[in-house]
Amino acid sequence: MTDLGSQLLILYLRLGSGVVLGWGLGRILPATVPAQLGRFLYWVGVPLSVIAFLRGAKLSGAVWLAPAIAWLAIGLGASLALLWLKFNPKTESKLTQADLRAFQGSFLLSSMVGNTAYLGYPIVLGLGGERYFAWALFYDLGGTLFGAYGLGVAIAARLGATEENSRTWFAPLLNNPTLWSVAVGLGLRRVALPEAGERGLHLLAWTTVALSLVLMGMRLSQIRFWKNWQPAAVSLTIKMLLVPSLLGMLLSQFGALSWERFVLVLQMAMPPAFATLVIAETYDLDRELAVTSLSLGTIALLLILPMWVVLFSPT
Repeated sequence: MTDLGSQLLILYLRLGSGVVLGWGLGRILPATVPAQLGRFLYWVGVPLSVIAFLRGAKLSGAVWLAPAIAWLAIGLGASLALLWLKFNPKTESKLTQADLRAFQGSFLLSSMVGNTAYLGYPIVLGLGGERYFAWALFYDLGGTLFGAYGLGVAIAARLGATEENSRTWFAPLLNNPTLWSVAVGLGLRRVALPEAGERGLHLLAWTTVALSLVLMGMRLSQIRFWKNWQPAAVSLTIKMLLVPSLLGMLLSQFGALSWERFVLVLQMAMPPAFATLVIAETYDLDRELAVTSLSLGTIALLLILPMWVVLFSPT
């Protein structure tokens, strides 16, 4: 078995054990526990892990291409989703105008933004290591974050049934501690820490990765219904197959560095982000479609991840 094949097997064991543990805990613990764990990871765990992983990440001028590629992926996903909506008459014949708009909003969101943090970070770290973590980080913060809470909120405000003020889209961005931790991490890259401090920081960082997978399982355990699986399958085909395949081949043609390209393809191939469900609930979009896309996408990732390793891994 190749080194990358071994890493993939270990990654599956980590993903499976973390998510299954979270699923079991989510069924027996109070419903408030996932929210509390999520707040801890959001405000403490993830920011500190970003600081730790940035210390060992390879930074170059080219890393700033990651947000541009992320926006290209978001735009391509939205364009393909709009094409499907335009040429799918079955949708219009079955829904009222309000329900149709809600359906379109959730379909667009599920086709655009992926879970590039809580799921993307562990997968990239497991297959690419800390050296290329910066590419995943800048893809997430410069692309997915603004794509979800910027463009995504604007779309939801336009198509949703609620009267939420779309001008508040910037609040989740400005209040996101991970953004601020990037500045801190970059400033501390050249600051020498005691060996015990370095080990402790990395231990906390990898503990955060494990807890992120547990949180994924907890949240999935709270999902009670899967409906609209056919349009969900279409949005997942766009988000997790077409976009990574097309842009991955494009990056290959332009001579992108192999490991960097691999990390970008992995981030493009992530299932829909939990932010899509949050936005769908806030703006009264099609919650059933958002839930089904998120759930099926997480399962589908386990099936198609080896394909991306075969097609785009550097070894």
